[in-house]
Amino acid sequence: MNRNDAYNLVCEFTQSISLRRHMLAVEAAMRAYARHYGEDEELWGMVGLLHDFDYEKYPDVTTHGHPNTGTPILRERGYDEVVIRAILSHAPEVTGVNRESLLEKSLYAVDELTGLIQAVALVRPSKNIAEVKIKSIKNKWKDKRFAAGVHREEVEAGAADLGVELWDHAQRVLEAMQAIATELGVDGETQEASST
Repeated sequence: MNRNDAYNLVCEFTQSISLRRHMLAVEAAMRAYARHYGEDEELWGMVGLLHDFDYEKYPDVTTHGHPNTGTPILRERGYDEVVIRAILSHAPEVTGVNRESLLEKSLYAVDELTGLIQAVALVRPSKNIAEVKIKSIKNKWKDKRFAAGVHREEVEAGAADLGVELWDHAQRVLEAMQAIATELGVDGETQEASST
């Protein structure tokens, strides 16, 4: 399985451009962490890209919903158990799979944070993530009404589990997302463009 296969699977199961962009953002953040730790960037990126592929069709995070429903699909398509286990570990409350490896801990740490950073970029008049600074993220972090669906406690717990300072963590994820601004629709120009 390669990155193109993984993205085709995402597109097969996910019509929502915003959800696809979320998976692309998590992929970018996971690749950044793989580089940081000297790990396999392709493998880590694939985990980030695929982690929510079944969410649109099975949005209930339950034992009979996301991410459990995607597991047999990934196995059927030939994905490695390392990928599957990492995806299951981002919702241990319904999968029973606890985060153990750096790969699994990184996925949990970046998942919610990418949503907050995307929201910070989208409320800027320019909609350009290149203009987002850590100070902006800190300010929005304190406002619990902003991006209220982002579980800040999960981001904090994820960073602590990785042993990284929260704002260093946010900086790494921000830079990863800035590098793919066009694909995320936050380059100030491509709001309605489809991600590839």
